[in-house]
Amino acid sequence: MRLYQQLILFMLAATVLPLAAVGFLLLSRAEAELAERIVSEQRVVAEATAESVSMELMKTVDALARSAELFNWESITPEEFQGGLQLLYGQSPSVSAVLHLDAQGKPRGAPVFQASGESDHPGFDPTATTALARAVPVETLRRGNKGQAALGRVYAHAPSGQAAVAVAVKLADGEDAPYALAEVVFSDLQALLERRAGGNPGRIELVDSSAGRILASSLPERRLQPVGAALATRLASDDAPVRSFRVDAPAMRASAARVPKVPGFEVVVAVDEDVALAPVHAMRRTVLVSIGGAFLVLLGLGALYTRRLNRRLSEVVAGAEAFGRGELSQRVKVEGDDELSDLASTFNRMGSELEAARVRMLRWNDELKARVEEATAELKAAQVQLLEAQKLAAVGQLGAGVAHEINNPLAGILGNTQLLMLERDEKDPDFDTLRKIELSAKRCKEITQNLLRFSQQRAKPELRPVDLNAVIRDALSLTENQIKGEGIVLATELGSPPVRVRGDPGHLSQVVLALVSNARTAMLKTQAKRLTLRTGERDGRGFLEVEDTGKGIAPEHRSRVFEPFFTTKDVWSNVGLGLSVAWRVVSEAGGTIDLRTEVGQGTCFTVWLPKA
Repeated sequence: MRLYQQLILFMLAATVLPLAAVGFLLLSRAEAELAERIVSEQRVVAEATAESVSMELMKTVDALARSAELFNWESITPEEFQGGLQLLYGQSPSVSAVLHLDAQGKPRGAPVFQASGESDHPGFDPTATTALARAVPVETLRRGNKGQAALGRVYAHAPSGQAAVAVAVKLADGEDAPYALAEVVFSDLQALLERRAGGNPGRIELVDSSAGRILASSLPERRLQPVGAALATRLASDDAPVRSFRVDAPAMRASAARVPKVPGFEVVVAVDEDVALAPVHAMRRTVLVSIGGAFLVLLGLGALYTRRLNRRLSEVVAGAEAFGRGELSQRVKVEGDDELSDLASTFNRMGSELEAARVRMLRWNDELKARVEEATAELKAAQVQLLEAQKLAAVGQLGAGVAHEINNPLAGILGNTQLLMLERDEKDPDFDTLRKIELSAKRCKEITQNLLRFSQQRAKPELRPVDLNAVIRDALSLTENQIKGEGIVLATELGSPPVRVRGDPGHLSQVVLALVSNARTAMLKTQAKRLTLRTGERDGRGFLEVEDTGKGIAPEHRSRVFEPFFTTKDVWSNVGLGLSVAWRVVSEAGGTIDLRTEVGQGTCFTVWLPKA
């Protein structure tokens, strides 16, 4: 490992990683505390709203029951009977109509109501009289007493589009007593929920848990809509009067409270997690940006330090190379008071000693002319000393050469380019050139990684949020020239905004290339050659379609297209694994692949993936 890389790893472990660990630990605690506070507030709002809904609904029912007890309905005249129905109609502005029923639940006379716009009451469609009469099974009241009331099932009120419920009130004692049937529209409850929401994020809804639909909501467009499978399951799995839970797909925090005295009715207070935890997410982004900035600063400081270190080492290397060439007068410049200075001083002392040894050797050589025999032993000793010194110099040269190559060329290009970009303003004329250099270097790295990704297979996919449009563009960059070279018209219909799914980008690129390769092969012998790639979102999932105008797949082969080593190609050439690998990759990401094909017309593969 290079010295620069070791330095960066050390600084990363000593500064950035502890900062990141502490920051994310604090953010996790803040997120937990915020979620707990949201749940606490939701429970209070849900319970209070449930009490208000019960009071509002039962106020209308009790008013109808008390008013029914005021008259002796069996002995009054028809005009008085009609006046009594008018009295019942006026007990609440949420009553849209009042209908007289006999003991068998059949309508007697026309309903009492007013046209829409003539009063504060909701409108009523006279053609719905029969449906209103059947809204409550009055048989449940046949043995009841005068003034006893019963609620029917909730249904849609046609004129207003809101939820409504029929309330049957017994007008006398005995099994043959008549009934008054009032249609109560949830307009007051709708207004109550909107006031309770008060413009805060999230929503408050009155839910019929037995039917699994929304009766009233602070968001009017959601009323009478299904509550959703995940929420319905959580409501049915817990019988507590007030409970809180988290729901996935989409992720939200919710609390539910049962409405007293009204079986099956619940008030649900819910808010999307992204909205509720937005402050924590903003803090997390701030921490990430801070960590990234600190890391860039460390990279810059590390580059400056290693550059200075390399310059001083190169001087030592130059001195060692000079010693190796015999230039013993060469000296290394000594700077500072550190280990490299000590090394330079040692090299200088070694050079001085070698130079002195050479002087002595030359002097001894002159003396050998007179005393060859006497100086032979000393000369051999000097020669041995010189050889050992040269060996040491060669070893030093080898070590210095390795130290000289400590910089990775591509890392040097990127590091120096980024340093120059940091030193310049974006308006600097050289800034665009530096950005192009940086992008080119990164592009080289991305292309290498893409090629490795297609030749090697990781044992376990790395699932993370992925831009599906970017995956398609990366995959097409490897094969677009081949597609156009075969005369195929390439069309891309990428969703906007970009479709973000959860998956492994390398594996997904492999899926795209496999589908494109099959499409190219299918269009080899067709006249019309058009390949279309499109992305989008549907039913809460992201999708990718690869559609061709090839020969199509025969019905008897469609059930086997994803089997390993099965192929419908005319010439078998190491094929049959592309679709099986694509199926496995998509399955590991939690998605599916659909096939739509027609012989002679073409084939369309649709890859469904969970949204990020």
